[in-house]
Amino acid sequence: MGSGTWSTDVYGAAASYRAAAGTGAFDYSDRVTASAPRHTWKAHPSLAPEGLSVRESRDSDEHPASLAVSVLFDVTGSMRSVPRVLQTKLPELFGLLLRKGYVAHPQILFGAVGDATCDRVPLQLGQFESDNRMDDDLGNILLEGGGGGQMTESYELALYAMARHTSIDCHEKRGRRGYLFLIGDEMPYGKVKAREIRAVLGDRVTEDIPLTTILDEVRRKFDVYFIIPAGATHVGNSSVQGTWRKLLGQNVIELDDLSAVCETIALTIGLGEEAIDLAAGLDDLADLGSDAGASVGKALAPLSGRRGTVARSSAPLLDGASDAGSGGTTRL
Repeated sequence: MGSGTWSTDVYGAAASYRAAAGTGAFDYSDRVTASAPRHTWKAHPSLAPEGLSVRESRDSDEHPASLAVSVLFDVTGSMRSVPRVLQTKLPELFGLLLRKGYVAHPQILFGAVGDATCDRVPLQLGQFESDNRMDDDLGNILLEGGGGGQMTESYELALYAMARHTSIDCHEKRGRRGYLFLIGDEMPYGKVKAREIRAVLGDRVTEDIPLTTILDEVRRKFDVYFIIPAGATHVGNSSVQGTWRKLLGQNVIELDDLSAVCETIALTIGLGEEAIDLAAGLDDLADLGSDAGASVGKALAPLSGRRGTVARSSAPLLDGASDAGSGGTTRL
């Protein structure tokens, strides 16, 4: 996947068509949740994880140096608003990545995380796309709004899928990790349960996998970030923050404005690719007419400070190496 080119005009035309037709950006979710009994809810076929082979980010003549970017968000409870905000901000994300030259050939995958202990649809994964088909993937996400109420969700199952069901040329050909952003407000479970892997993905796994093991595995391919946005139920909870900081160090981003999610992702990538420093990135936001600068600056200040001495390298992690707790940028 990953052919084609993003167009703001196509995005705008699609939004106008939906408005004229009286449908929302998340028409699939709106129809399913409004008319179908909950026990029949299923992921859209384009996002269904059952029997998943691999999601691929590939180089091509059109995109000779692809960079894999994954954005997975919690769609339980109060977090259901995140994809709706993200959908309205796609032009800002691509405007920064492309027009400001942070990344020449981004390929973006959107997905969603629920709770495999109780939700009908605990995992949804789109494709890595370079054009407006990523908007279709985002719009096909089922906003289940479930969760178990115990301050844990199945982020570890999503990490498993990204570790073992993705193949990305930026890493395989050039030894450069892609980016994985998880957006949520709860903690992961302590292990990936074999029974949930079998039930959700169909993989023939017989033993549970410790969370730290699967995190080490996924971080060989991706720099992993966890964004905690304002408005979520557990913002400011010390257990949630402490758990993720123990796992990811400074790659935990606390954001005081949900509407600044796309700008935060774009500037994080720009910093990671050494295309900008934080001051230049905030200038770019102002140039694009964004009012998110104060929130983004506050959220990324700790990350920006460390970037000055520990840069993202083109060298791959050594097999079996772990940089968990370092913030995700230290290379061996």
